[in-house]
Amino acid sequence: MSARPVPRPLARAGTTSCVQGGSMHFAVTSGEGTPLTGHVIVSDAVTGRPVARASVHGTEWTLDIPHDWPSSLYVARFHDARPQTPEPERDAEHEVWFVVRAARPGATSSVLVSIPFATWRAYHRAGQPGRSLYYAEEPGRAARVSFTDPGGGPPPERWEEPLLRWLPGAGYPVEFCSGLDLDDGGELLSHYRLLVVNGHDEYWSAGMRDSVETFARRGGNLAFFAGNTAWWQMRLEDGGRTMVCHRDAASDPVPDPRLTTVEWSSSPVDRPENAMTGVSFRNGAGSWGAGMGLIGRESYTVRFAGHWVFEGTGLRDGDTFARGALGYETDAAELDWSAGVPRATGRDGTPRSFAVLATADLRHWRTYGQGGWATMGVFRLGAGTVFNAATINWGRALTDPVVDRITRNVLDRLGGTAPQPAWHTVGQAPGLRALAACEGRLFAVAEDGETLLHREPSDQNLPWAACPPAPGPAPRIRCLAAPREACHPMPLALLAVDADDRLLVRDPVPGPAPWTPVGEVPAGTTVLAMCDNTLFAVTPHDDTLYGRPAPYPDAPWTVLGPAGGAVALTVLNARLHATGPDGLLTRPPVVTKTPFEPAGPFPATRALASYAGRLLAATRDGLLVSHGPPHRS
Repeated sequence: MSARPVPRPLARAGTTSCVQGGSMHFAVTSGEGTPLTGHVIVSDAVTGRPVARASVHGTEWTLDIPHDWPSSLYVARFHDARPQTPEPERDAEHEVWFVVRAARPGATSSVLVSIPFATWRAYHRAGQPGRSLYYAEEPGRAARVSFTDPGGGPPPERWEEPLLRWLPGAGYPVEFCSGLDLDDGGELLSHYRLLVVNGHDEYWSAGMRDSVETFARRGGNLAFFAGNTAWWQMRLEDGGRTMVCHRDAASDPVPDPRLTTVEWSSSPVDRPENAMTGVSFRNGAGSWGAGMGLIGRESYTVRFAGHWVFEGTGLRDGDTFARGALGYETDAAELDWSAGVPRATGRDGTPRSFAVLATADLRHWRTYGQGGWATMGVFRLGAGTVFNAATINWGRALTDPVVDRITRNVLDRLGGTAPQPAWHTVGQAPGLRALAACEGRLFAVAEDGETLLHREPSDQNLPWAACPPAPGPAPRIRCLAAPREACHPMPLALLAVDADDRLLVRDPVPGPAPWTPVGEVPAGTTVLAMCDNTLFAVTPHDDTLYGRPAPYPDAPWTVLGPAGGAVALTVLNARLHATGPDGLLTRPPVVTKTPFEPAGPFPATRALASYAGRLLAATRDGLLVSHGPPHRS
């Protein structure tokens, strides 16, 4: 008979992270439960470099972490006298993985990378009764697992490892935290510009979501190079040492229904994860078992090549890229293709500002698990920006130059310290000479001056559609404007100036509607806006700004002073905003000789509008761009 294999040592720690200069305390035994006689090797798991080695005799060992160890992911491997096995082991319990956090958060990087210890622990010893949260419907699975038990490191697939190892080689210093550090992570996150979620981060507590969403709403950015993100709500108990996930509302004794451990989108929580991530596994795809081989075959298709995420890639709409990045689980948004461009419906919880960048049709994965889609996208969450690659396997494709460049674009724009443009492209605006937003729709005048166009004022690259003309000759329009709200006796309507210096009004509808004259404007007016029931006009030939009360068509126009070279004018946050050769200008909407003031750089524009707190501009190079609200000192 062959000898019974001797179990490896067992090791555990009381925490998943420790600050530089702190101490990690380990409990260790031999495989038979006796004191360990052996040694431990501590390695930086990102670089693979051993950083410490010590003999171990007994049941305890303490690691005093030097102040100069970089913030990183580390692993302590405890060995007895037997030969070491360097290959990753499934459910290894002689290893303890932990993060060293920066003693001064943000001192070396503006980017924080979270490690998904909760997901690692959830899958540990899957299928063994009482040891794991898996498998979902097995009656013997655990509802509570402890972070202080042995093991709980990454699964053999090491989904997080490729991106972590790519970062230093690509020149990106980052700092690390345990995902559990985010449970009450507001103060920690406040030191960073960008939080990176990587690989497979499936289990989130309410505290984690609250901290991360607050961080984004206050201006922090999020990058999800991940999939199946925040699928389950879990709770932390016993001072954060225990993870609870019943997966069933009926068996969860928690008194607060908001903390019930079910899918985030399920009752009674009803807090879809895509409100934070933009996409969800509900619409995504998964391929398991024999279907894991499909991962290497699939590619994304570009849907918005003009977006900053694709800058420098050379891709065009319809091109494929990122072969091998999709799987084994992906996330997606519910999409509407009726305009010829995919856009998120928002019915599943995806924010209205979500812009679809790329898609992959993975419905054929149904044979091996769950058929669905993958949707790469970006959206605004409060004052922050969220990017989502929507796949667990993104890091494995970083050898692809396109995947490499997209990852750099995201890290540079969302996490870099260099100033980035406050605007981004949301579509095409070829030759447009005027813009105005009214009743939830963006209107434009085409190059011919007669054709009125319309589209939704979303961040998606939607096509323009022509409004059918009304009977009779069409006026030649120089500029458009629209009030933010109705103000008696002026209803919500499109305002325009035609080639005969007439002020015109039209219902703000995409169907046919006549233009009706309602007065005159200063001769040569090419710029118009309305604010506080006052009309403002600019004549470029003499660079003059005029104003008059909107309700009185016979009232005289008053000269208000120089127009600052304005070529376009709109109203945002109860102020006039103009664009000219010196960028963006602003002034209050008063009928006094108050000069325009600089408000920041801005691309050269032909037309300007505002909608839902943002500026929209048609640039001279034919792009429609969106700009956040300018900050005034």
